[in-house]
Order: sequence, then C-alpha cells, then structure tokens
Amino acid sequence: MTAESARTATVEGVWDLTIATPIGRIKAAVTFRREDEALAGVASGAGEDVPLRDIAVDGAQVTWKQSVTKPLRLNLAFTVHVEGDTLEGTSRAGRLPASKVTGTRRTTPARVAE
Repeated sequence: MTAESARTATVEGVWDLTIATPIGRIKAAVTFRREDEALAGVASGAGEDVPLRDIAVDGAQVTWKQSVTKPLRLNLAFTVHVEGDTLEGTSRAGRLPASKVTGTRRTTPARVAE
C-alpha cells in the first residue's frame, strides 16, 4: 500500500467495473456521489440501474451492497481497495465463491472557462 492509498480513499465519480464470475465477465458502471455528507451511489449494467446500500470507506477500502436481478437475482457485497483511479477487490453473492472485481475511474475532460 502506498502513502497515497493509506489515506481515506476518494471514490466519488463514475467507475467502469469488470467482474470475473463463473459465468463470464460482467461489465458494470458504478457512480459514487456525496449527498448530505454521506456517500450515495448507483450501479448500472445488464439493462438495470440499482441503488448502492451501506457504502463505507475505511482508509483505502470501500465496501457496499447491492441487489441485481440480471443475469440472476442476487444480493452482492463488494469489498475493494482504491488506489488513485484504479480499484480491485471482490464481490460475493451469498455462499457463492467470491468473484474478482477490477475497475478504473472515468476521467472527464476539463471544462474550458467561457
């Protein structure tokens, strides 16, 4: 862990995730934003948008829960480590084996002042 990641992770923004599951790789986008001093978020993928629950940041570790209905109805729990604009970790669905998660934060072009 670097000195940068030892501090509290900054997760706000849009992240493109890849989840390596037993049924293949699943792509999703997760958006984290601040609302009233707390983190809120939504995950988008497989034709659905689902809210994130129980988002917590502990140093470089970020955890959250979400439910999905596609490709299967599952309750997922994510644990990832953020370092700069990349993350990696796992997603668990109940008793199923953990799936590897990797992601990169989307960068947006700087706006030109008018």
